[in-house]
Amino acid sequence: MLVPVLRPLTLGEVLDTSFAIYRRLFAPLLFISVLTQTIPLAIGVYVQAAGGVAQQPALWVLSVGLTLVLSSVGTAASTFVVADTYLGSSLTPQEAFLRSTPFMGRLIGTSLLVSLVMGMGFLLFIVPGVIAACGLLLTPSALVLEDIAGGTPAMARSWELTRGFRIKIFGALLVAFFLLLIPGIALGALALGSSSDSMSAEALTVGVLIVQSLLQILVYPYFYVLTTVLYYDLRVRKEGFDLERLATSLQQR
Repeated sequence: MLVPVLRPLTLGEVLDTSFAIYRRLFAPLLFISVLTQTIPLAIGVYVQAAGGVAQQPALWVLSVGLTLVLSSVGTAASTFVVADTYLGSSLTPQEAFLRSTPFMGRLIGTSLLVSLVMGMGFLLFIVPGVIAACGLLLTPSALVLEDIAGGTPAMARSWELTRGFRIKIFGALLVAFFLLLIPGIALGALALGSSSDSMSAEALTVGVLIVQSLLQILVYPYFYVLTTVLYYDLRVRKEGFDLERLATSLQQR
């Protein structure tokens, strides 16, 4: 079991700790990722193969709806598994799913609200969107780990926690972004380079989408690990969470 790292961490230490937890929890996090992402991703690939949104609007709506519902469950379950490990305990995926159920509605609403705020920010010449993404990154973590009643208070909590550390968060997000983006670009370029004249553009596109979906299933759990580690790092820095945990453990002896 990993020893909790309850002290202020540099960006490099945040990334190292996140990779260590990701490796340690690879099997349970992959299990959660497969259960919550495979179906909507498969429907999305089929929609693309069957002519796109214009030809399959009902299936596209279904894939979006399933993504919202299942991703909320996956976010909460992954966060609980990572948080328990980071604090020196353990949690099975089954237990994490059971604990996540009450948060599903709140997470769906919060996800839509955060997406709206970030979308408006990106429309305003990109930079406000990046600031919003960094400032609201910890919203799901705060919501489920502190059992916050609604999306707006959870967003306010994330905004306050990240104040003064958004450049650090931006650096962490860049790493997570490139982990997902670079392999996808490389595979797409490889597919284009090795494609034959007999292979249609549609078939090539579907093939690349399948590979990118598999990469998403593998890489997304790291994002949840990273956000959870950042959440506790900022609580240690700003609220003395490490001292709080130490005091609690001493009282229980």
